[in-house]
Amino acid sequence: MDASEYIKELQQRVVRLNQEIACAQDALRHNSYPTVTVETLGGGHGFLINVLSDKSCRGLLVSVLEAFDELGLSVLEATASCADSFRLEAVGGENVAENVDEHVVKQAVLQAIRSCSESGSEHDEE
Repeated sequence: MDASEYIKELQQRVVRLNQEIACAQDALRHNSYPTVTVETLGGGHGFLINVLSDKSCRGLLVSVLEAFDELGLSVLEATASCADSFRLEAVGGENVAENVDEHVVKQAVLQAIRSCSESGSEHDEE
């Protein structure tokens, strides 16, 4: 019984992730605000974090990694591209504080992106 419930949960996750990927790809095509998805990994001991943005600003990767650090989130594995657009896929875990959940991680990443974008636009104007 537990195995069948677990399989159903995984199938629902796959559907949800496919929807998020489709939305993210659509958002990139329409130059909209960055897309951040956060999923709790098995056992609640970490997160899979995906960040997609049509724009990259100087220091964005550092800002996002600093946000992880402030949450006590160790980056176990990451793939990033910061050329014209910004894409980050990271697996974070290990030292996660008890009060950190998907929503907290997502808000921290979005705040890091906003802060970087705002400081980047200030530098562009100078």
